[in-house]
Amino acid sequence: MDLPIVTTATEPMMRTRQPTITLDDQPIPVRAKLAAAWTSLMFLYAYVDILNFFTPGVVDDILAGRVFEFALSQTFSTTALALMAIPILMVVLSMTLPARVNRITNLVVASLYVPVTAFNAVGESWLYFYGLGIALELILLALILRYAWTWPRTASSATMVTSPDRDTVRAPQQA
Repeated sequence: MDLPIVTTATEPMMRTRQPTITLDDQPIPVRAKLAAAWTSLMFLYAYVDILNFFTPGVVDDILAGRVFEFALSQTFSTTALALMAIPILMVVLSMTLPARVNRITNLVVASLYVPVTAFNAVGESWLYFYGLGIALELILLALILRYAWTWPRTASSATMVTSPDRDTVRAPQQA
């Protein structure tokens, strides 16, 4: 004869499988995506430049007053700073500019930086190193272009019209 199994409060109870709880995946605002992408791009620019110092002959060239094919001068340094200041400033501009201006600015600046980034491969002997850096930078620029291009739109109150049956209808938006 089988006796019933009695458990006490001190014995572990058999647990049933609990439903999995999914994490709350909040949508990320476009401004934050853009600022994060520009920040990542700047980290890549900086680390590629820093790691480039370990390329044989680079430090010797810098000490001799040359970077790539350019003589080190105040003009070179000012140009390099201006060229990098734009993406650096895009981090804060992406978070603060009004949406319409923000979208246009990101589209223009990212588009202009695609050839600037690709130019970095010219004349380099370490193509795997620079190729990876440039590929990652171009992916980030493509993300910036995508985020800005697909920026969600909302209808303003001026574009709201009422249909004959009094339902509110959104008028088509222009880009």
